[in-house]
Amino acid sequence: MAMSQHRIRPNMSSLPEPRLSPMISFRSLALACAAVIGLGFAAPQTARADAELMKSRNCSACHSVDKKLIGPSYKDVAAKYAGDKAAIEKLAKKIREGGVGTWGQIPMPANPQVSAEEGTTLATWILSQK
Repeated sequence: MAMSQHRIRPNMSSLPEPRLSPMISFRSLALACAAVIGLGFAAPQTARADAELMKSRNCSACHSVDKKLIGPSYKDVAAKYAGDKAAIEKLAKKIREGGVGTWGQIPMPANPQVSAEEGTTLATWILSQK
């Protein structure tokens, strides 16, 4: 018999089971990977949902993403509040309660139909428009 016909196979049962650090289990690693992958798919859907929320709350009657209408564009608002750590809270409050003076003398009416959670969602979306 030729040498190539004889193969030595290691006894796999004698090898130790591969293990991760005691702090990390395979299950934890799998869940972490699934979460990261899920974030990649969730972000565009969330952005579309927030744009739809804008439309459903009639924000587009006075604002657009990149052009001044009655009120400033979302990009202008994002630029004005860039770096302001309290911007989300300020904008969410202004969305719900209205205001005047920040962008001139044309008042922004109150939007009591917008919940506090929706106000925060809208403010976060506006600030992402760069």
